Amino acid sequence: MRKACGLRILYVLLPAGLPAALAQSNPARGIPVTDPLVISKCGQCHPADSQRIMPYVSWERTTPEGWQDVLKRMILGKGLTISPEEARSIVRYLSDAHGLAPEEAKPVLYEAERRMHEETDVLNEDLHKACEKCHSLARALSWRRSAEDWEELAKLHTTRYKAPANPATDEAIAYLSKTAPLDTPEWAAWSARDRTPNLTGRWLVVATIRGRGKYFGEMEIAPGSSSGEFATRVTLESVKDGSTLRRAGLSVVYGGYAWRGRSKGSEIAATLQERSAPDNLAAEMRETLWIAPDQSRAEGRWFWGQYQEFGFDVELQRPAADGTLLALDRWSLKTGTRDNRIRLVGDRLPIGVAPADLSLGAGVTVGRIVSSSPQAVVAEVDVGANAAPGKRDVSLRGRVLRNALAIYDRVDYVKVMPESAVAAFGDGQRARGYQQFEAIAYQRGAYQRGADGKPHTADDIELGPIDAASWSLQVFNEKEGGNFDYVGKVSDTGFFTPNPIDPKNNFDVWVIATTKETDSGGKALVGKAYLVVTVPSYTFNGRRYVRDVGRWVDDGPAQ
Repeated sequence: MRKACGLRILYVLLPAGLPAALAQSNPARGIPVTDPLVISKCGQCHPADSQRIMPYVSWERTTPEGWQDVLKRMILGKGLTISPEEARSIVRYLSDAHGLAPEEAKPVLYEAERRMHEETDVLNEDLHKACEKCHSLARALSWRRSAEDWEELAKLHTTRYKAPANPATDEAIAYLSKTAPLDTPEWAAWSARDRTPNLTGRWLVVATIRGRGKYFGEMEIAPGSSSGEFATRVTLESVKDGSTLRRAGLSVVYGGYAWRGRSKGSEIAATLQERSAPDNLAAEMRETLWIAPDQSRAEGRWFWGQYQEFGFDVELQRPAADGTLLALDRWSLKTGTRDNRIRLVGDRLPIGVAPADLSLGAGVTVGRIVSSSPQAVVAEVDVGANAAPGKRDVSLRGRVLRNALAIYDRVDYVKVMPESAVAAFGDGQRARGYQQFEAIAYQRGAYQRGADGKPHTADDIELGPIDAASWSLQVFNEKEGGNFDYVGKVSDTGFFTPNPIDPKNNFDVWVIATTKETDSGGKALVGKAYLVVTVPSYTFNGRRYVRDVGRWVDDGPAQ
């Protein structure tokens, strides 16, 4: 089952900078707390000893979202009195001095990015049994604790939630104590570094939006009002249609790498309908990025919508002095085709490009260069009938796009993405939750059959989005071909709009794409996605989504 990641995130702007000197910590003895405000406010319940070691606080590390959740629980459940400015300062200090190393945070970034993620990569069955009933595994794995603190957490769950004895819980705690300890080599190395974020200047951006394709452009990052705070301006151009998108925002970087912020478009939509459209690209978005330790690149997601269903997948990189390839306007090319026109976009590309300067791998011949400029190169290429199917690098005078182009000789099947999703009805007070789907074509591995002889496996070749001849809906346990307008409608571009009237019920729905591609028997290829269309307040994975306040409420055990 896929997990709906619903961690509540406070996107806050914090006062001046990183702590003047983060204490050299020895996690084996606990991490000393050096911030006077944390000692004053948190010390009311967790008094520090002479070495500034505080119960719980000194024995735990987590993400900014984790510390924000802790502080909210203290305010709501323990009566902590604190101003918004003080709360921001405490979260900032704890995220810096008691955070995660970049290598520890990256595997669980999907939680903060609000991505649907199938947590099958965590192979410990006891952890699944003990934790998944109430929250995602990423929530547990985003913490680092001492062995004693993990045991205390289990006792707290047993007491607070009256959980019966469960052997899986003991095994899960043993697993977490081993795989997520307080003291790690990654944290020791990261703690010793200067983590002041030096991000100002011009960055190159590549983004992908489901249903709209690739975008490229640049981001200008300027210092904010305090250290670790940044103002941004982004200009993006659609590879598909050339439309331009401009955005401006403000962000905070925690621990030298964890980017959290908000931005919105600067364009004024032509009509009220465009401004209120749920997939309006000028809407205010939340930004979650992971900055590489050497601060040369970043990756993550910008998202918006009631269920965070809309978003950009984003990659940033610093400009290279000798130029950078950013994107290719084609996802795939078929064998045996000629005069395919492709467009490469980039930054500071060479001019006067010749066919010999461009390579797309064996079996693909560059016939001629149509045009070249510092921003784009347009070429015509032929794909040989015997060219081997697979992903290809695209290179231009030493500048390389890795796995940027797929060569194929047939489409074997189609996936509809996202494969599982949630949408919601509206009512007089709550807006609807929508979804954008797209059909993705695949060939079964190299030479059609797949190296493992099976379809739908890792060796299959993704060919990119494919136009659907038609989109339709099928409600579970209802007659095929019926009228399902009481649930909603899916457009000819794969955009699902739920019925505006809340029927006070949930519906399990197939979203079906019938494509123009056919199988060996001449039958149209069909892909399906699973969609839950539900009421405005929806309980899933231990969290209840409250539409009128636009956030998830944690009904399950807290960390």
